[in-house]
Amino acid sequence: MKWVAALLVAVATLAGIVASIVPASGQADKEAAPIVVTKMPPGYRDWKWISVAHEAGNLNSIGATLGGRRGFRALLKGPPAQAHPGARRCP
Repeated sequence: MKWVAALLVAVATLAGIVASIVPASGQADKEAAPIVVTKMPPGYRDWKWISVAHEAGNLNSIGATLGGRRGFRALLKGPPAQAHPGARRCP
């Protein structure tokens, strides 16, 4: 019984080694994809500052709310007409 377990471990180890050495299907003649993005889409970092929040007490933290173009337009437009009665526009 021990030799069967040892054989299974050996086969699994050999399969792992072969799988790590053999290139992935269709990738043998291509370059590896870059890890770092080299070209950002236009407007990707165009964030606007919407509001700031200060947590008082023991937390002493300051947070900022940022929004992209769509979020900023929604803030300026205000809540939709069908919003519930307690809805208000963020300052």
